[in-house]
Amino acid sequence: MLQKTFYLNDETDTCALGKALAHVLERGLTIYLHGDLGAGKTTLTRALIREAGHTGKVKSPTYTLMEPYVINLNGQAVELLHFDLYRMGCPEEFLEAGFREHFNGTTICIIEWAENAGSELPAPDIAVTLDITGDGRTAHMSASSGKGIHCLETLRFSPHC
Repeated sequence: MLQKTFYLNDETDTCALGKALAHVLERGLTIYLHGDLGAGKTTLTRALIREAGHTGKVKSPTYTLMEPYVINLNGQAVELLHFDLYRMGCPEEFLEAGFREHFNGTTICIIEWAENAGSELPAPDIAVTLDITGDGRTAHMSASSGKGIHCLETLRFSPHC
């Protein structure tokens, strides 16, 4: 397991971390985002999706539960799915929605509120926890797979001082 921790002074730093993550994405990567409401999970994801090449609107999937995007990764179109499971009442809803089929080794899946799907989700390659710390945030990142470790090892991010 590889871990990294960064202090994010403001929303600009949160966006910068999302942009840095966009540059280390790999096909089939699963990223969990943890944190209280307002911690910056969606902000980080929006910045990541835009930096990864999506030019349209990046919507929050709070009500739809999932928003699909197509990004360019090393010259190939790759599907990236942004899940927000905050409104999901139980893990069975995750299965009933047919979401499990998207975790297939080629689709990049970013999941907010993964805990609401319980054990129905595959383990993350990378888990990011955003904690509100004073006026900023602390981003705790951990990788638990070879793919996730490679991503965090190659991540280049320096928050503003």
